[in-house]
Amino acid sequence: MERLLAVWIETLSEEKADGSSLRDYLEVLDALTILCPFTEPVRLGLFVLPVRGPSRFFGGEEALLDTVRQSVCDILGYEPSLGVADGLFCAELAAHAGVVVAPGATESFRRGQPLSVLARKDLTTTCRRLGLRSLGAFADLERARVAERFSSAVLELHRVARGECDELKGQRDGRLAARIRNLRGDDGLGEEQIGFFGQRGAGDDRAQTAAYRVRSRLGVDAVMVASLRGGRVPEDRATLVPFGSPLNRVDDVAPWPGQLRAPAPAMTLQHRVTVQLHDESGQEIRMGSRGLLSAPPASLLFSSQVRRGVTWHAGPWPLVERWWAAPRRRAHLQVLLATGEAVLLVTEFARWWVVGIYD
Repeated sequence: MERLLAVWIETLSEEKADGSSLRDYLEVLDALTILCPFTEPVRLGLFVLPVRGPSRFFGGEEALLDTVRQSVCDILGYEPSLGVADGLFCAELAAHAGVVVAPGATESFRRGQPLSVLARKDLTTTCRRLGLRSLGAFADLERARVAERFSSAVLELHRVARGECDELKGQRDGRLAARIRNLRGDDGLGEEQIGFFGQRGAGDDRAQTAAYRVRSRLGVDAVMVASLRGGRVPEDRATLVPFGSPLNRVDDVAPWPGQLRAPAPAMTLQHRVTVQLHDESGQEIRMGSRGLLSAPPASLLFSSQVRRGVTWHAGPWPLVERWWAAPRRRAHLQVLLATGEAVLLVTEFARWWVVGIYD
């Protein structure tokens, strides 16, 4: 679990009729985000931020806590309650208690907490009748025994008590982000980017929030993301667009004759790397006017010190563009190296470059 610093401000945890709680909360959030772009608003009164990066920047955990404490005090006129522990659940408990749990001691800290921290009065009452008074005692119960007596919701609490889950269900206010955007007058965070299987995690949310924060301070071109456009070869199709730009849902229907087919490289290089392609005798390989290599590739020389053997290749695929003006002639070659890496090469003007790396 990630080591987190939780900032608890009890006076901001309750709504006020004039809306001042949310306004003060937003002001504190902006101040903390300046210190750490990955600050997360959890719910009114509670913020969390990762410890590892900021502590290195400010010179240690104690220096980080002092900086955060002073930043909040400058805004509200009083100090917040700070706590450090692994995971959101334990970090909040530490903040309520105002303690810094030592690295590696979160397990014992969690086990020593009373059952009431799970916020289930019925569970607390039943466990007390069974002689269980701490999270550690509840965690030691076999999962099958818990399933026999309690509901699926209690099974999730059992996972939290065992440290298998780092936060309680409902610990975060799912509406808070929208309320903050409305208060700022934003029109939304743009189109949501999801993970490979459609999932999102806390890390995704932190990264997106940080990206929008950087963009708002440094301009729309401060954060760029990869995007695809029309083209014949991967290095032409890969481009960078400003983060948050509307996604182009229109498929590229141009025929693009001579387009290099799948598989495409997992990474295309913005600045291609100069290499030399040699045959078994150590002579440089050239591509003739008919699109054929002068000899089978045997090695790829990145520099005078770095040479890799070639175990397989496919191509070349010649490409002639702009025949009506100044023609551009190049060819691509897929190469598998003896070390297991696969790269995409391009030759032009009797020279070779690496333009893509396959996963």
